[in-house]
Amino acid sequence: MSTKSPECWAIDPQARGLRVEVSPEQELLLPFDQFAFAELTTDGKEQRLQIHFATHLVLIRGQNLRRIETAMQRMELSFIVKMPVSYGAIIGPGQPTVFGITVTESKASM
Repeated sequence: MSTKSPECWAIDPQARGLRVEVSPEQELLLPFDQFAFAELTTDGKEQRLQIHFATHLVLIRGQNLRRIETAMQRMELSFIVKMPVSYGAIIGPGQPTVFGITVTESKASM
C-alpha cells in the first residue's frame, strides 16, 4: 500500500506543455511556448492562480498553490487536475490542493 499523498499536479522537466484536466470528460494541452504570465492572489484561506497563455486563461482555485506557480515558472508543470473531495482528509500539510479549475478562451484568440 502506498503512503504517498495523492497529488493534483505533476512536474516533468522534459514537458513541453501543460495538460489541464478540466473534468473527467475534458482535457486541454497548452504548449509552453504560448505561456505569457501567471498571477497568484490570496483571498482568506483560498488562493487563485491565473496562468495566461496566448489562447487560454487557466484559473486554479485552491490552497498552497505557490509550488504549482514555481513549477510553471520553471516550465516544468506538466499536469493539473481538481483534487477529488474524498481525498481532502489525506492531503499532507502544506501540499498544494486544487479545489477547482476553469479554462476560458482568450478574447484575442477568438
